[in-house]
Formats: sequence, structure tokens, C-alpha cells
Amino acid sequence: MIAPSDRVKRDIWRHQGLASGERTIPEEMAVSFTYDSGSYAVMMATPQDLEDFAYGFSLTEGIVGSIEDIEHLEVIEEDLGIELRMWLVPPRSATYGERRRQLAGPTGCGLCGIESLGEAMRTPRKVPGEVSFQPEEIMKALDALAPAQVLNHETRAVHAAAFWLPGEGLVAVREDVGRHNALDKLAGALARRGINGGKGFVIFTSRVSVEMIQKAAAVGVPLAVAVSAPTALAVRVANAANMTLVAVARQDGFEIFTRQDRITAETAACVA
Repeated sequence: MIAPSDRVKRDIWRHQGLASGERTIPEEMAVSFTYDSGSYAVMMATPQDLEDFAYGFSLTEGIVGSIEDIEHLEVIEEDLGIELRMWLVPPRSATYGERRRQLAGPTGCGLCGIESLGEAMRTPRKVPGEVSFQPEEIMKALDALAPAQVLNHETRAVHAAAFWLPGEGLVAVREDVGRHNALDKLAGALARRGINGGKGFVIFTSRVSVEMIQKAAAVGVPLAVAVSAPTALAVRVANAANMTLVAVARQDGFEIFTRQDRITAETAACVA
């Protein structure tokens, strides 16, 4: 299997002068998703946790309803990249084949297989459940995430997505050069382990774009926490999905953008 990082030579310039050395950097390569021998999308990704990536991408993009819809998966290494070759069970295969026949044309990264503006702007399903979380849990999850980012410790160049389960802590962490990929890998890991997304919350180390909210909603999480700010569209979609969105989460606190009632703080104050 291809290593997720590489050690390369580089020169360093500082005010004191020029020096030579090495640095560990993340690997990035083309990963192709094929279903029933037909190509669906090619993503640039870090070559690790690829089985999780295959299952998670298939779930968050709505290609399958559950991992049981994937009858067989092969990870094929090729000269130009990696192919995640999947075969669907007959009922899902027929539905997928009809969808592919109706596609209007090629699309870009993050909107793979989308045939119209309406589908690109789809409102995700509403997140079920009325669970609540203490602010202290969110802060503990943030503190636990950094030490768990193994690849980022080596490279300082990858995103992470993690799942926090109250009473257990961080139960899964996935990393990738792409923020969407890290979340897809996490979705696959949770599905393969039978972990209910509605019982905890996700954390990701990136800005909150609408695709991140759509993918988190597909996992069924009631709360998404991010270290950076959201886009306005991400806030609207999170609100429509009944999801609590916490962002700008740092060591000194966080900001709540939607469904504040899920965060059971004892006191609240208005600040600019």
C-alpha cells in the first residue's frame, strides 16, 4: 500500500542564512470511484483509510443508503492512482444506473455526479433526536483532537474529521489533504463499526462549507463543530437540517450559529 506521507529534501532560508534538510509532507494522488464498472468521480486524496473513503463517500453522496448496498469493494493500485472499484446489490444497482443515464454532463470537485442546480443545492434530511451537549464536552473534544492527528503531527498539512461520543471520547479520527475527504472517511469508519451518528458530534479542522454540512447531515449527527468560520449558506442549510452548528471553536470558547438549545450552558451573555 502507498504510504500517506513522504520524506523529501528541501532548503531552508532564514535571516541567518541558507541550510539544507528534509521534511515529511503528505502524499496526494488521484482516487477514482467506480460503481458497477462505470466511473463516477475522481478525487485528489491522501492514500490511507481508503475502504472507509469508499463507503463514506458512497453514503454522503447518496449513492447508497447503507453500506449493505455495496456488494463488493476492491482497492486497485495503478500507475496513475488508485481505483475504488465497487459493485452494488441488484436493487441499488438499478437505481444507480438510471441516475447515471440522466446525468447532464461532467462536474467539478465537491459536486460529483450532480446533474442540476437543484440537486447541488439540495436540502439535507433533518437530523433526528433532541440530544444536548455540555460546553465542557465540546472543549474536551477540541483538546483531544490535536494529539490524535497523527499524520498532521508529521506533516502540518492535512485536515482531520473526528467523532466524539459522550462517555467514550473520540472514537474515530480520519485525516486527509482534503477536508471533504476526511469527513467522508470518518462517515465510512462510523458506518463500518455500526456507530450511531445521532449519539455524538463531529469535529473538523476546516472552514464550514455547505458540502460539509450536507455530508454531516447524511451521517445523522445533531452537532457539527469546526475550528473555522462557516459560510452563510452553510448556516442556512444547517438550520434547515435541524443541526446545531458550532464554529470558530478555539481554546477560549466557541460560537453557536444554529439550534443553540442543544448546548446546555448554565449562563449566557451578549458580546459583540
